[in-house]
Amino acid sequence: MTQKLKFAIIQMNVKAGDVAHNIEVLKGKLNEAVNGSEKPDVILFPEMWNTGYALTEIDTLADPEGKQTVAMLSEFAKRHHVNIIGGSIAQKKDNGVYNTIFAFNREGKLINDYSKLHLFRLMEEEKYLQAGDKLGQLEIDGVQAAMMICYDIRFPELARSLALQGAKVLFVPAQWPNPRLHHWRTLLMARAIENQMYVVACNRMGKSGDSEFFGHSIVIDPWGEIVAEAQDEDTILTGEIDLSIVEKVRATIPIFEDRRPQFYNRVIE
Repeated sequence: MTQKLKFAIIQMNVKAGDVAHNIEVLKGKLNEAVNGSEKPDVILFPEMWNTGYALTEIDTLADPEGKQTVAMLSEFAKRHHVNIIGGSIAQKKDNGVYNTIFAFNREGKLINDYSKLHLFRLMEEEKYLQAGDKLGQLEIDGVQAAMMICYDIRFPELARSLALQGAKVLFVPAQWPNPRLHHWRTLLMARAIENQMYVVACNRMGKSGDSEFFGHSIVIDPWGEIVAEAQDEDTILTGEIDLSIVEKVRATIPIFEDRRPQFYNRVIE
């Protein structure tokens, strides 16, 4: 099992409704990421990068069964021997459209997919998208990891469930807009601190309709300290995380050993 992972987080603009444009932009960014000064072990990019939030057109724009996305990212991961947490895309299935992450290992194998469990009513996601029905668990270079999408970070139960099942690093693609920068940073720090794990989060930047996105992709260690953070520019955020810190933190403050779950679901009268 590796102890250190170099990351590259693609913080990019997303053009709502223009799938071809977004694919070309992402291809360029992927090539830039693997040809930088240090090749990453894992690459992450934003939520709904293929379509943006063109929800009224999403049924037409979504990638059928994710086939185009899977083929493209699998080939790239294998060719460059890099792990990919493929942001998330609008994926068309028989019963509707899902907001789905596809994750690939260095051999280009699809190791898991995860569809957003919590749909964001403020953007009427529940009217156009279907909610997922499983946890986003995976293994990256022997490291137990997990995936959540954007609004999911407001649900601490989900992050705790993933941590209890062994996750040491949580990957989060998002389209998180102004004016909620404080919420974005605070919630991600809380998920890292309370679960004593790394959080690696990618947010888009730019404008889409009336929404403006502030970027601030961020990597947070198990103490809640910021490892790296972007601003609001189009950029690729790089750096390294040391997974040995996870066990050190968990040994120092043994919250998992001190849990008393028999009390957590009791109704207070």
